[in-house]
Amino acid sequence: MNITADIKYIGVNDHKIDLFEGQYVVENGMAYNSYVIDDEKLAVMDTVDANFTDEWLSNLKTATNGRAPDYLIVQHMEPDHSANIAVFMEQYPTTQIVASAKAFAMMKNFFGTDYADRRIVVGEGDKLSLGKHELTFVTAPMVHWPEVIVTYDSFDKVLFSADGFGKFGALDVEEDWACEARRYYIGIVGKYGAQVQALLKKAAALDIQKICPLHGPILTENLGYYIGLYNTWSSYAVESEGIMLAYTSVYGHTKAAVEMLAARLQELGCPKVVVNDLARCDMAEAVEDAFRYGKLVLATTTYNADVFPFMKEFLHHLTERNYQKRTIGIIENGSWMPMAAKVIKKHLEASKEITYLPTTVTINSALNEASKAQLEQLAQELMA
Repeated sequence: MNITADIKYIGVNDHKIDLFEGQYVVENGMAYNSYVIDDEKLAVMDTVDANFTDEWLSNLKTATNGRAPDYLIVQHMEPDHSANIAVFMEQYPTTQIVASAKAFAMMKNFFGTDYADRRIVVGEGDKLSLGKHELTFVTAPMVHWPEVIVTYDSFDKVLFSADGFGKFGALDVEEDWACEARRYYIGIVGKYGAQVQALLKKAAALDIQKICPLHGPILTENLGYYIGLYNTWSSYAVESEGIMLAYTSVYGHTKAAVEMLAARLQELGCPKVVVNDLARCDMAEAVEDAFRYGKLVLATTTYNADVFPFMKEFLHHLTERNYQKRTIGIIENGSWMPMAAKVIKKHLEASKEITYLPTTVTINSALNEASKAQLEQLAQELMA
């Protein structure tokens, strides 16, 4: 696939994978992207996952007509992108590696060598001329590993964005970009909003016409839409109007309360009500929804003087991704000592700019007239 006259795609699609990074369901597979810039000097942008060595090397040879690359540019050392560095360097003994100092330290860890005699260490603002293509390197520490650099080609006005602007899904499957890019971003990069904001500020100074990420499709049109979403996600702003209800239920009473609340919110005209049963849903999808919408209701039982395990896991996923700037309502259930509300707030005490609604719905085993009245009050507060 030609991206421009000189930039070619040599990545691969993975339809064998079921869990990306051992935890994210990827029904439509994954793409591991790699690129060639063909100029007076020939540069390869990153490698691919270890399971696709032969396919990738074949793609490389086809794209270059067998010409030996001058440079291998390593933007990110995560193994789904770096696994074939050693194989590549053995096959092309004259090629030099271009990467950050921290990336070379990681190569020593992964491959037993830091290629001291074949390396070019680059940092913020360093340039590499391939001929008419001049590459500028921009550091992107903790987006989402510390060694990351991104690369700007001033000739074709292309940003090679490493894991930024990536998404789940192979390139031979048609699907909405935002849904799987959002789940990918929040799950994998979401903790590092401040670092992404810093990178976006650097990128704003560049004339970018195309974005080439290491996962997902090449972005060539309406780049403001994609950059705008990244700005929203990385600033922890509300993306969509709506309310998410996240619950766990042992014998169905907490579930009944959530269903009653959802129905009432719809009656009151809520534009979007999303309900997630945390014991059964895709946890990554639930976390995505919590960040997407501005209001969240947490409904759970007291369990071993804590909250039910799936709720506890959900709260952990939120806090480790710096969940913030949201409004939260709570429904707690306990037969003899309901304390879920207190525990939830304890779990979220480090989260910034959290507003708790005045009404906490307390259920003693099953709904009664008092707790139903509290549900109505909570619905009114959510819609205020």
